[in-house]
Amino acid sequence: MSMTDLITAARVSKAWPFQEAQRLLKRYPDGAKPDGSPVLFETGYGPSGLPHIGTFQEVLRTTLVRRAFEAMIGAKPEDGKTRLVAFSDDMDGLRKVPDNIANKDVLAANLGKPLTRIPDPFGTHESFAHHNNAMLREFLDRFGFEYEFMSASDRYNSGAFDDALRQVLRKNGAILDIMLPTLREERRKTYSPVLPISPTTGAVLQVPVEVVDAEAGTIRFTDEDGSVVEQSALGGMSKLQWKVDWAMRWYALGVDYEMCGKDLTDSVTQSGKIVQVLGGKKPEGLIYELFLDEKGEKISKSKGNGLTIEEWLTYGSEESLGFYIFPNPKSAKQLHVGVIPRAVDDYWQFRERLSEQDLDKQLGNPVWHLARANGGFEGSEAPGAGESLPVTYGLLLNLASVLGAEASEASLRDYLESYIGAGQITPELEVLISTAVAYTRDYIVPTLDKRAPTTNEAEALRTLDAYLADASEDTSAEELQTQVYEIGKREEYGFESLRDWFKALYQTLLGSEQGPRMGSFIALYGVANTRTLIAEALAKA
Repeated sequence: MSMTDLITAARVSKAWPFQEAQRLLKRYPDGAKPDGSPVLFETGYGPSGLPHIGTFQEVLRTTLVRRAFEAMIGAKPEDGKTRLVAFSDDMDGLRKVPDNIANKDVLAANLGKPLTRIPDPFGTHESFAHHNNAMLREFLDRFGFEYEFMSASDRYNSGAFDDALRQVLRKNGAILDIMLPTLREERRKTYSPVLPISPTTGAVLQVPVEVVDAEAGTIRFTDEDGSVVEQSALGGMSKLQWKVDWAMRWYALGVDYEMCGKDLTDSVTQSGKIVQVLGGKKPEGLIYELFLDEKGEKISKSKGNGLTIEEWLTYGSEESLGFYIFPNPKSAKQLHVGVIPRAVDDYWQFRERLSEQDLDKQLGNPVWHLARANGGFEGSEAPGAGESLPVTYGLLLNLASVLGAEASEASLRDYLESYIGAGQITPELEVLISTAVAYTRDYIVPTLDKRAPTTNEAEALRTLDAYLADASEDTSAEELQTQVYEIGKREEYGFESLRDWFKALYQTLLGSEQGPRMGSFIALYGVANTRTLIAEALAKA
């Protein structure tokens, strides 16, 4: 496939990353800014807490749009046609002490101060923000994202934002005209676009501010002790209110694309108006839906009803997380441990299918985008395209659940090697083995309940057992599946449909409502071992 073919297909693709990138192409038809500088993508991070799955999904989705845009202009990641800035809002004043932090007294004694001017309660970094920023970078590096880290404190303190701050001071009245109508009456009395840093306490102050000299950057305000202070707003002596700060950043950095969650819809509107007042242009961007828990309620860090990155990776693979996040960003997704098994198996189905698809279908395949996000690749040849696993994750879970308390990575590995051959277990299978053991231990074994078979189910199980008595251990999964089908079709057993027969097998042999292709399960677990399961079930009849 030629680069020309890729460009042509990418520009008409209906996959959402290309649809988003299309808006950037309208912004810059030549694929670059007028001055030739790279198109700038940005993601934001509030370092008052540790990185979480919301941080991951925003960087991932932004990267997907970035790579889609590069494909549309015929650029490779190493060409430098785009940049991604991961921006930390670490100049914010700490408003409350997080619940999941040790040494809370350290933070409580410094409430209101910029996050980079608060001691690190973990005792490992220069400040609380420096600690969390380090966690962010480690987090993003773990998943192979290509980005540039940028700190609000560094930009404010170094004077890099000073020119933009002067412009905010010049436009102070126009910004107030935008913001005041959106605020409650009480809030209007103290609102100012600029938040000075108290010279006495070091806190970020929410007080009315008078612009004395915009060109010099001088402001006047009343400090916490009641004294009237006249000082510079430049060089780290102030920061901006959130919506003004966001707009100033777009203006100062020249941000072209930034997405955000639905909860920031109002911020996008107001910040978009402010950046225009400053003389800049609102970036393109997607407003995505938020994650929901198993009950359909909004996920909240304070409630603890979400799913962490660590939890997902305990029970599933990295690729499956990206795969689950990829589709339909404008639709809310339930995020709980129960979605992981299907995400793992669906990822591998799409990965196996990729190499056989026509180009237009490849560009709609999540695996194509995920592979490109992790470093890019030539043409449409994604690493691992066309590869498949000899067993599904679901089948491994069923095997582990049958083994119950005896399930271990070693035991699953032994069964697999007897099924596919010694030395054939790949690193991908190793991940699935370890996560299947953990998932089964924590979420399947406690719910297992093998019921007794009914009279007709028992007769069908005896027939299956009689067939297995004459079958060899190396009987193929396909042949075993065919025989299971044929038994379920026999009228004397009274099953209204094959679904009822399979449901009976799952409930009586596995203790679950759902299960695998029984032929594959028998081949993996073993004919003799399956006969033992049948005997245990018949003993209850």
